Amino acid sequence: MSKDKILEVKGLQTSFFTDEGEVKAVDGVSFTIHRGETVGIVGESGSGKSVTSLSIMRLVPGPGGQIVGGQVLYYPESQSPGVDLLKVPRRQMQHYRGNEISMIFQEPMSSLNPVFRCGEQVAEAIRLHQKVEAGIAREKVMALFEKVQLPEPGRMYEAYPHQLSGGQKQRVMIAMALSCSPGILIADEPTTALDVTVQKAILDLMNGLKQELQSSIIFITHDLGVIAEIADRVMVMYQGRIVEEGGVLDIFSNPQHPYTKSLLACRPPLGYRLRRLPVVSDFMETVANEEGVLEIREKKASVESVLSAVKVPAHESQQRLEGLKERAPLLKVEQLKVWFPGTRNFWGKAKGFVKAVDGVSFDVFPGETLGLVGESGCGKTTLGRSILGLTRTTEGQILYKGQDIPKLSQDEMKPLRQEMQIIFQDPYSSLNPRLTIGKAIMEPMEVHGLYNGEDERRERALQLLDIVNMEPKFFNRYPHEFSGGQRQRVAIARALALNPQFIICDESVSALDVSVQAQVLNLLMELREKYRFTYIFISHDLSVVKFMSDRMVVMNNGKIEEEGPADEIYANPQREYTKKLIEAIPKGRVEDIELRLSRGFRHSE
Repeated sequence: MSKDKILEVKGLQTSFFTDEGEVKAVDGVSFTIHRGETVGIVGESGSGKSVTSLSIMRLVPGPGGQIVGGQVLYYPESQSPGVDLLKVPRRQMQHYRGNEISMIFQEPMSSLNPVFRCGEQVAEAIRLHQKVEAGIAREKVMALFEKVQLPEPGRMYEAYPHQLSGGQKQRVMIAMALSCSPGILIADEPTTALDVTVQKAILDLMNGLKQELQSSIIFITHDLGVIAEIADRVMVMYQGRIVEEGGVLDIFSNPQHPYTKSLLACRPPLGYRLRRLPVVSDFMETVANEEGVLEIREKKASVESVLSAVKVPAHESQQRLEGLKERAPLLKVEQLKVWFPGTRNFWGKAKGFVKAVDGVSFDVFPGETLGLVGESGCGKTTLGRSILGLTRTTEGQILYKGQDIPKLSQDEMKPLRQEMQIIFQDPYSSLNPRLTIGKAIMEPMEVHGLYNGEDERRERALQLLDIVNMEPKFFNRYPHEFSGGQRQRVAIARALALNPQFIICDESVSALDVSVQAQVLNLLMELREKYRFTYIFISHDLSVVKFMSDRMVVMNNGKIEEEGPADEIYANPQREYTKKLIEAIPKGRVEDIELRLSRGFRHSE
């Protein structure tokens, strides 16, 4: 990698002007990117990392968003004078976007046009920037699809976005971003909510392409574990500013800022069990000084002292498991099959079936958290929905307190709906955007006729907001006014509205910042201990499942690969599939970073 700079950001300021005043999303940020280097920008939602990247591309969303100061100097070639991208005419800026600087967005499904074939969308970018004929553009697309390791490039060219998996759609986006061989590739949360195995494949792919094309990468994420797998240098952002910057090895081995320390500590550890996860407030607090300006104050507690205070002795976990099994199972799943018809013949008869769940059996004991882990498409979500009677089963039994769920009528199921609840993956789509969060929490109470009138239901809704650490003043606000973590708290409060005994958490923290994820996981653990809830916790992230669960079930292709105590499965996995899942988890270990850097260039100022 050359030490020549390719991008220099000086004093960048971007604000959003709202009815409540100016919000400084990026507040005087300065940094330099060198040719062939990968710089990680890490921070929570709202830290300014994505707005920084959008400002570089001059894509800040309107009408309130505005770049109010600073310079973004791009150096097309070594020793060339920098071009200030904030001052070039709008039409000329279209040349730099795609040709010189490309961007991979977080959600490929919303970035790809659903009515055009994937290959056509990449070919359009090539024709627009390179002015070539359709036939040549198609050849270039096919070569790109091979480069990003998409299977059957011809079939992928003709496929629509909804026909591809999340990992495949992300590879299409990477191919599009690389179509004009840009000098800088900005990757904005490109692996969030992907399976750990798919995430690892995407990170390996980007590392390989960087070496091959000698592009520079700005990699934006909230997960320092992912940064450890790909970055040469790291910038940590908090409230629109860079609070710490350094080589990836220095950041992981000797973090200086309390915010960096908290982000490193928030992720569920794999080598031991904790009663609760550390959160940002364990390491720092934001207070107003005499002039009313907010300042960050570090707390004296070290990462080691915080972790040692909440570690669970191994014998305690074993005793808890033995105690749970002394009671009769709350839920028994026996030889459950959920098959969906595939293609049909002329007469409408199915020629084959998709075996989403194929002969699954397990028990769940009162007060237990059973973790259900596996890649997308393994059948875990279908299994969870069938347990609640939301998906029709093909064969087998689902016995909840002795009642066979698939055989119950809608009227017979209604009382059980109060006892059995679900918290979905995406809190935004699971909450009605037209209802205030107070009304959303009250709605299930009204449906089931709980409490005497509106006032009592309102009082209960306010209690639930307090339980999930939300302020009473939020009652009359709408879902779009909250962050992802806050919306997930509302979804939890809504699930608790009917006083359930059994809750299925379906990927309920997969798209959250690690710091917010830690808060939500701690909340779920506290509620389990306080109200004796029984959980099935579904996730593709084995580290999260291990933290939450007493026992773990690993699923693959509709079947159970392996099951047993969560700690035991991680420490001594028996099946190759489980070993693959564990191996793919970004662990952020210093020794792994040293090994990766020893194989390539380590940037030094």
